Amino acid sequence: MLEHGGNLHDAIRRYQRPREDWLDLSAGINPQPYPIPAIALDAWHRLPEPSTALLDAAQSYYGAPQLLSVAGTQAAIQGLPRLRSRSRVVVAASSYAEHAFQWGQAGHDVIEVPYAQLASAMDDCDVVVVCNPNNPTGECIAAEVLLRWAKKLAAKGGWLIVDEAFGDVTPEASVASHTGQSGLIVLRSVGKFFGLAGLRLGFVAAHPELLMKLADVLGPWTVSGPAQQIGLSALLDRAWQLTMREQLKNQGLRLQQLLAAYGVTSTGCALYQYWQHARPAEFAEQMASHGVWIRHFNHGVRLGLPPDEVGWQRLQQALAVSITSQDIE
Repeated sequence: MLEHGGNLHDAIRRYQRPREDWLDLSAGINPQPYPIPAIALDAWHRLPEPSTALLDAAQSYYGAPQLLSVAGTQAAIQGLPRLRSRSRVVVAASSYAEHAFQWGQAGHDVIEVPYAQLASAMDDCDVVVVCNPNNPTGECIAAEVLLRWAKKLAAKGGWLIVDEAFGDVTPEASVASHTGQSGLIVLRSVGKFFGLAGLRLGFVAAHPELLMKLADVLGPWTVSGPAQQIGLSALLDRAWQLTMREQLKNQGLRLQQLLAAYGVTSTGCALYQYWQHARPAEFAEQMASHGVWIRHFNHGVRLGLPPDEVGWQRLQQALAVSITSQDIE
């Protein structure tokens, strides 16, 4: 199993520091989650039949013609490779590691290609997977480019999979509204923007025939009754969504400016910032010694947003003693 952010239990065990003494910035999830409504007893009591109201709300929110609800986008990432015979798959790099891993596990031929070289890889593959915005670097590809790629792949029976898990703050960049056409698949998550990662709720937007095949692979009752009820409330609450988009944009800019104050030029989106680092594991270790848990890769580090002003001050203090001139590339 691959390593991911949000693994605070590992930090607690390794450093023998209690949970309440940690500032967890490792997962890139909204630290101000959507307020959970009271859950009806029926949501716990009955088997969770697919909710028409939830799908209607999701189609309106994401602007997609048809959707399938799934137990987090991870379920779709694991299920989609099972729908194709052996294929040549290009995964944009570096990005969410589960994409390349799951396609490889399913027996496909996978290569990882830097974002700048994706256009030249279209002729020699059957499937292309892109995170937009990218996790962890924040790189983005314009919608018109993605749609052109999707059309090119669909002409030879291929797919373009666009993972928009971090796309809620910039809905204008989404291509979900075009998923009625064959060959274009969009993944959306309720966990990131709404801060409800524990809910395990996501959606797949795609051609109806593909959604039916994916539903068969995933099986019945994939999304719990409470998750459906909470997801419906969150997707309908436009006032909360508008307010939160502005708050997250401001907080993302604050994080970028805080890093810049220490000489770091970072990239990312409203929920996280990333920069290349010569010794990411050492930097993460140094931050952990101050009780700040971050995500590090072999090429750089990523920080999520603190939950409150105390967290911001604590982050600033840790950065002040952890960043040196050798850390900045």
